Amino acid sequence: MSPVLASIDWTAWLLLIVRVIVIFALVMVYLVLVIWFERKAVADMQTRIGPNRAGPFGVLQTIADGVKLLLKEEIIPETADLPVYLIAPLASAVPALLAFAVIPLGPSVTIAGHTVPFQISDLSVGILWILAMASLAVYGVVLAGWSSGTNYPLIGSVRSSAQMISYEVGMGLGLVAVVLYAGTLTMSGIVAVQARHFGVPGLTWLPKWNLFMQFPAFLIYVVAAFAETNRPPFDLPEAETELVAGYHTEYSGMKFAMFYLAEYMHMITVSSVAVTLFLGGWRGPIFPVVRWLWPLVWFVAKVTVMIFVFIWVRATLPRMRYDKLMAFGWKVMIPIGLVWVLATGGIVALPPAYGAWRAGAIVGFGVLALILLLGPVIRGGPARAPVEAPTRGVSG
Repeated sequence: MSPVLASIDWTAWLLLIVRVIVIFALVMVYLVLVIWFERKAVADMQTRIGPNRAGPFGVLQTIADGVKLLLKEEIIPETADLPVYLIAPLASAVPALLAFAVIPLGPSVTIAGHTVPFQISDLSVGILWILAMASLAVYGVVLAGWSSGTNYPLIGSVRSSAQMISYEVGMGLGLVAVVLYAGTLTMSGIVAVQARHFGVPGLTWLPKWNLFMQFPAFLIYVVAAFAETNRPPFDLPEAETELVAGYHTEYSGMKFAMFYLAEYMHMITVSSVAVTLFLGGWRGPIFPVVRWLWPLVWFVAKVTVMIFVFIWVRATLPRMRYDKLMAFGWKVMIPIGLVWVLATGGIVALPPAYGAWRAGAIVGFGVLALILLLGPVIRGGPARAPVEAPTRGVSG
């Protein structure tokens, strides 16, 4: 055996492959259940029955739909740019799967002398990896709309590129505030920081999640996540009443199914990131029975709650007008995100140097000054009276 092959730790590679297979299988099973859960929940909110034929309670309906789409004839437009047209569904689905690689599903365990994290890779720049994958996701949508060669998909892709780029800035500011407060870029490190508890009498049982300490950043992130995943009320790129189906209008068969799965995979990914950064990740009460399973149970339960919020908003709120959506992203989300990043930086850096009361006063005055400065931007300019069209006189 060559020295290079002899130096490779085959056990570590085998454990990595096993982690990839196990986590991918868990995500795919959960994806099928999420699609069924949304269809049943929305049906219940609209006083309908929902899927109830395939499998118990209709839980296998998603698999039946996937088999149906797999067997359908695929129609490709004559005007399509074929190589790009074929690559676009993959470019939309793969970034969502890759983003899940840094999400910790549980604590590390020791196997064969190796410390094995319950995640594919604990990157030292986990937050940057999430932002990079979120940026790549827009390429699949844009390429799908452009390569189809027709107008409706092109309009949907242009809308999507503007929307996702705009709200990525707000999402980034929300994540920067969490990184400043936690002092680390690793996802496992942020989960570890949230293991602390409040020292206030009567609240010592309450975990010190970033949801409580970084609530404005949580709101910014959740709103940006709705826009990043093209979910209602920000589903302008695929508005049925205007664009038929948006960027995937010209797709059929399994290619359409890949876009469908990519949307739900993005929703699971952003929900998992929200749980990891703001809701304590996999942490929760550990009972003596099957101790290794409880972290995964708590993680899945928290992600399910976040996904229910997505479903609830979809069934409740109407679609926003496009100009209102863009104005909200640039004039509200970004200024509030900047103010909160400044406040978080002051809260973290100033108390050791100036004391808690003096640091609080400095941060308060700084935030107030920024609000007064940015208030006119958020509020907008004075409303203008509509200009009436001139009327022509009618000769008698």
